[in-house]
Parts: sequence; C-alpha cells; structure tokens
Amino acid sequence: MISSITTLLLIVPLCVEGGKVLILPGEYSHWHNMRMIVEELAERNHSVTVLVNSASPSVKSFQDDRVNFQVFQVPLEKHEVNAMWNEFIDLWMYQSRKLSKLQMFFKTIAVMDRMTSHNFIMCDGILRNEALMETLRGLKFEVILSDPMMPCGDVLADILELPFVLSLRLTFGYVFERECGQLPTPPSYVPAVPAQFTDHMDFVERLQNFLMYSFHKPLFYLHTKLTINNYLSEIRGKPTELCDVLSKADIWLIRTYWDFEYPRPLLPNFKFVGGLHCKPAKPLPEDMEEFVQNSGDDGIVVFSLGSMIKNLTMERANTIASALGQIPQKVIWRYSGVKPETLAPNTRLYDWLPQNDLLGHPKTKAFITHGGTNGLYEAIYHGVPMVGIPLFADQPDNLSHMKTKGAAVSLDFNKMESKDLVEALNTVINDPSYKESIMRLSRIHHDQPMKPLDEAVFWIEFVMRNKGAKHLRVQAHNLSWYQYHCLDVFTFLLAIVGLVIFIVVKSCCFCFRKCFGKSLSKKKTQ
Repeated sequence: MISSITTLLLIVPLCVEGGKVLILPGEYSHWHNMRMIVEELAERNHSVTVLVNSASPSVKSFQDDRVNFQVFQVPLEKHEVNAMWNEFIDLWMYQSRKLSKLQMFFKTIAVMDRMTSHNFIMCDGILRNEALMETLRGLKFEVILSDPMMPCGDVLADILELPFVLSLRLTFGYVFERECGQLPTPPSYVPAVPAQFTDHMDFVERLQNFLMYSFHKPLFYLHTKLTINNYLSEIRGKPTELCDVLSKADIWLIRTYWDFEYPRPLLPNFKFVGGLHCKPAKPLPEDMEEFVQNSGDDGIVVFSLGSMIKNLTMERANTIASALGQIPQKVIWRYSGVKPETLAPNTRLYDWLPQNDLLGHPKTKAFITHGGTNGLYEAIYHGVPMVGIPLFADQPDNLSHMKTKGAAVSLDFNKMESKDLVEALNTVINDPSYKESIMRLSRIHHDQPMKPLDEAVFWIEFVMRNKGAKHLRVQAHNLSWYQYHCLDVFTFLLAIVGLVIFIVVKSCCFCFRKCFGKSLSKKKTQ
C-alpha cells in the first residue's frame, strides 16, 4: 500500500497538464539560444507555437510534433534580409576604419533607419494580418516569450492581453532595461556598454560614463518618438509609447550571469540565465576526431567568428591564416569564404562546427571568438581561455568583461597583424593565469542552485501558473520622472526651508525695528 502511494506521488508531477506558449524568436545566435527553451518547453509537455516570418534567414523548423511553426508572409525575400545584415556587418567590420566619426554617425543612422523600416514590415505581417490575429486569439495562449530582436512581441501581447516574458542580452547602453524596465544603473559603478569601463572607475571615467548615459537617454527617446511611437500609436489607435508597452513585461530573462557581469542592483523580475544552451560535450564526427587526436600534446585551437560572418576580405583572411600557421597547435576554423592563400597544413576549414563539443574536448587549448554571448558561455562552461576579435554590437563589451576577468586577450580586427594573433594565442595557451581565471569562472557558472535552462523555463511556467507576475513589477513604472527622482519632494522641502528662512528674517527685522527703531529715530531728530 505504502509503495503504491509512493509510486503515485512520483508519477503525478509528470502528468501535469501542459500550457500553450507563443514564441517570437530573434535571428541567428538569438534563435540558437531560444531554441533550447523551445525544446525544453516541448519536453515538459507544453504546446509551443513559433511565429516566424517567411523571409527569416536563420529560423528553421525542426521535426517535433509538439512544436508548431506558424509562418506569416512578409513582402521580403531572404536575400534582402541577408543583404541588410551584411550591410550592417560591413559597416562595422570594414568601413568604420575608413570613415570619420561624423561620417560613421550618419552612416549608422542610415543603416538603423533601414532596420527600423524592416521591423515595421515584420510588425505589419503580424499585427495587420487579421486572419493571423484571429488564429492567434483562437489558440488561447497563456504566455508569450519574445526576443526584442523580433519586434512587436510586446505589442502583440498587449493586444492579445497576455502576459509576456522577454529574452535578451543587456542591450546597448542598457536603454531597454533602464528606461523601460526601471533597472537601476548607477553611473558611478555600472559601466555604459560602449565605454568598456569596469565597475572600478576613476573620476574621469565616471564623468565619461555619466555623459554616455546622459547621451543615450535623449537619443533613445528622440528615435522612438520620431519612429516607433508613431507606428505603435497608429496600430493601437491611441497614443502609445514603446517603453510603456515594454514595461509591462512580467519577466526579463537576461542571457548572462555573475560569472560574466559586474555586481550591480537587480529587480525581482530580472532573472539571469546565461549559458542556458550549454551542455556536456558529445563525441566529434570521425574525421574531425582523427584530426584532433593527431595534434598530440600541443592540442587544438577552435576558431569561429559566429554564424553571421560568412566571408572575410582576402587580406584579412591571409593575415589570420598566416598567424595560425605559426603556432604548434592544430586549428579548426569555421570559414566558408575563398580559401586563404596562406593557409597552413595545421589548419582545417569547415562550413559548420560542433562548437560546444569542440570546446568540451580535452585537447582544446584556446578559443578564437568574435565575442558573441553564446560562444563566450560555451567557453566558460568548458573552461577554455579565449582570444577575442570583436566585430560589432555588444561584442567589444563582452570581450572587455572577459579581459577584465583575466580569461581573454582582445585584438582589433582591422589593425591586428599576424604577429599580434600569434602572440595572443601563445599568451592564453602558455600563461597559466588565463586557464586559472577561466576555470574560476567555470566553477562559478556550474555552482548554481538551478541550471540556467531550468531557471528560464521555471519562470515562464511561473507566469503561466499565476497569470502573470505583476507582483514582481516595481512601483517605479507608475511614477512620473519627477516623482521617481523625488524632485517634487525636494521642491516642497526647499519651499519649506525658504519659508522658514523668510519668516525668521522678517521676524528678526520686525523685532529689530520694535527694539531699536524709536531710539534710532530720536537720535536722528536730535
């Protein structure tokens, strides 16, 4: 009898009814990260629908009956989307060194305008598609999981009156989190993203950091006011601001953790889930394993600039290939461009790499990376020191964190020469401090009460069970800017102090006149 009850108790948790989750993923590495959540939700008996546009260059359906890919049509082709991203990458990788700061600023504005137009097309494909909206209403989802890279997930949640969860890496300048999520970011010790400062700043750095934050805020509000807010107001039929919609997020899943971040204040609905995609290494393909084993005691170096970089200029490719040929390790390089002329016998090119499995291989000595958070976390998970070659977006800041923590050497993609890359590789491989530092970060990463993927799924399920998580949302969202900074209180107290001073001065003057006024007038008369 007791054994039967015990068995029943063990079975009951497995029979929990699954919920309905709508997913709006980002592209490229963002999708790779979110896909882990999609698969885990399906594994836990939830019904998952992934909403993807017809021109998506990287979100592809996979065989799983529990996951439904709902494709909506947009008037774009995949090559057009790829061309837009290639233009963005080319601007930061190559044109940035040829243009003046003013030219770079205007060029960046032009590219960002094109991306904004692209985002509006994506939004139209969902929000102006009445048939799709009716279908989504009929499916009666319980929560939306959205990546801000895929726009309008927050607006869709608002229209469908559903709780929603955001999945993101702390954004450029922490603008979304700071302005829309009310995340505290004291400029005295929370560095602004482009500045690449640490949490230990001297006076000049704090001044620059303060000015950087001061620049981000008006730029963000000006951009949203002139573009996004007008669009959202048209869609909703009433004045609507981006931050007002984003601020309704029940949970913010941040794709980093304290092994990466500097200590800083957090809010109850911000949860760190960095490295949720990491897992123990699996065996390598046979031919790759044979190449790795032939490296002997020297081991191998893994090299990848991410899924978005398909090609390099021949000059840059030759510079890199020449450097790789000068180290004793064998090199496995993810590269699909024209074969470099200086490619050495110790280097093998692949269109795709089982990166996690390679980084988890005992013969891997170093990882050359562009600094995307997915690759960084796989290196942290497996304890592999890095040579960073940041290209764009948050990558310089990511590698700045790793450099500060003693786990990486960072190089400038456009300025580095072959000898620089050789020196950097020899440093992280032969200097034991780099291995010690990355192993310390790896221990911190593994020493958590819950695995990052379980943490992410727990909070999504929490929102489903509780019909939202508004009790974790701070009251700051309902305060005006002057109330948030207590300027009304300060003004009131200042008025009180002023009134007291006025009364005291007037009283003193009155007493002075009463006591000494008559005697002074008599003296004048005499």
